[in-house]
Amino acid sequence: MTTVTRLFDFPYYQQDQFTSIPDALVSKQDGTWIKTSTQEYIAQANAISRGLLRLGIQKDDKIAVISTSNRTEWNIVDIGILQTGAQNVPIYPTISEEDYEYILNHCEATYCIISDEGLFNKLKQIRKNVPLLKEIYSFDTISDCKNWKEILQLGEDASNQEEVELRKQAVTTDQLATIIYTSGTTGRPKGVMLSHRNIVSNVLDSAPRIPFEEGKSRALSFLPICHIFERMILYLYQYYGVSIYFGESIEKISDNIKEVQPTVITAVPRLLEKVYDKIYAKGNELTGVKRKLFFWANDLGLRYEPYGKNGWWYELQLKVAQKLIFSKWKEGLGGKLELMVSGSAALQPRLSRIFAAAQIPVMEGYGLSETSPVIAVNDMRERGFKVGTVGKPIRNVEVKIAPDGEILCKGPNVMLGYFKDDTKTAEVIENGYFHTGDIGEIDAEGFLKITDRKKEMFKTSGGKYIAPQIIENAMKQSRFIDQIMVVGDGQKMPAAFIQPNFEFVREWAAIHKIDIGSSNEDLISNQKVNERIKAEIDEVNSKFGNWEQVKRFELTPEVWSADSGHLTPTMKLKRKIVMEKYKNLFDKIYNQATVK
Repeated sequence: MTTVTRLFDFPYYQQDQFTSIPDALVSKQDGTWIKTSTQEYIAQANAISRGLLRLGIQKDDKIAVISTSNRTEWNIVDIGILQTGAQNVPIYPTISEEDYEYILNHCEATYCIISDEGLFNKLKQIRKNVPLLKEIYSFDTISDCKNWKEILQLGEDASNQEEVELRKQAVTTDQLATIIYTSGTTGRPKGVMLSHRNIVSNVLDSAPRIPFEEGKSRALSFLPICHIFERMILYLYQYYGVSIYFGESIEKISDNIKEVQPTVITAVPRLLEKVYDKIYAKGNELTGVKRKLFFWANDLGLRYEPYGKNGWWYELQLKVAQKLIFSKWKEGLGGKLELMVSGSAALQPRLSRIFAAAQIPVMEGYGLSETSPVIAVNDMRERGFKVGTVGKPIRNVEVKIAPDGEILCKGPNVMLGYFKDDTKTAEVIENGYFHTGDIGEIDAEGFLKITDRKKEMFKTSGGKYIAPQIIENAMKQSRFIDQIMVVGDGQKMPAAFIQPNFEFVREWAAIHKIDIGSSNEDLISNQKVNERIKAEIDEVNSKFGNWEQVKRFELTPEVWSADSGHLTPTMKLKRKIVMEKYKNLFDKIYNQATVK
């Protein structure tokens, strides 16, 4: 029986436990779902390992893997790379060419395996600046790019499989497995070094929290696999014998859910917001009794508390609502969905309540790339679920709250450190405890609640980190913008409050013979002024990843100063004060007014 101590042990464990699952990995190609069994998965991974050895791959070489969607090939290549003692460095597909150049050089990648022509065209722009990169291979067929099947063909001859086995035996559980690059406040991504033990322990220690029926569950995977959250979940699925179907794209998820009929999906809050908004919009279109029933059930769901806390009368009504209304919600999500696991950003409590009421509970968890990633997660069983919390810490992971309220974490899941950066590593790991940068509390029942951000960085509801100062500093290079504050914590996209450079804007308007009125209020409401500032923002946005781009903004008529309370004496933003001053603009941007 295979004992799992390294990441490449998972498919072998699956084969031992469940023989060979016929649909272990499933991707859609030309409109057809193509199934790969456990046995085929292992055979192709070994062929990749043999091919890589013939290419000269050495222990601790770095191979970058970039894919615009999750797919079977990614997983085969992942296991194939790891078995040789090399490291898989997954990279987010939509970053800039400049960031690709930095990461590939920083990790000293010798090979790069990509998914499609769009990525190949981006890499061609910077390849001459990455001297150690020997070759690029693609999953898709591209005329002037080598194909990953060439590596498979190199490995068809199994005469060097013994060398693969020796490489595998030499890989220890504490050896580096992967480097995950995350955005840093300096603007340069940091390379989080995770060992086999880091991720394996996180899978095994999270496993008891997920109520899978071994060998009988089906998952739909569509969150970016370059993030440790989805990647760790895929290993967890393999451990439990879950059939994994890969979504074609975020745009096609609705169709894919109906086709696949999954029992489990992982999601980020923004996706759940979209699902709920779509359901709500359909309810709004109803008339008469149907409309009344919909909103009655909806209001009931928004008051949901687990474990019968609302009393027998509420529970009786809820059963009626589940039969009449919520059952249709479930049908719209394939009909078999039993569980959604949410991570990467804070989940709105209303979503937690409404989906639990609809018998599609969302188990919210918490963690970071540096913790492989799970620190805590909710579980409906044994009273392990509490709305507004991220659940209880998983086993073997110690969580404590520092005197300043910061959440500290210690356990086998804590990263080895940041690649080539001992200084930053020392800043976040002290006496074995990782300093998360989040503020939180642990209640009397042991549930962890996140209450604030220690630092100014925030996450969108899609789970992307935003470093506002970097964006603000870039925007302020425009002569039209005097002061700016980027906002959007927990929202679908970044936005901004902007104080224009009133003097310069008036000069610009005079030159172009544009009447912008005499007051600042007139100026900020002028359409041409707003269009011109939007053009400035769009230009700066092009220098950032899509998730970092400021999608909406509102201009303010006041001059931001220390006297007005916007700024400190040293001209730094007082973020909380500015947010309080412009709460109405924030609500306008994100349209948070309740609609009924």
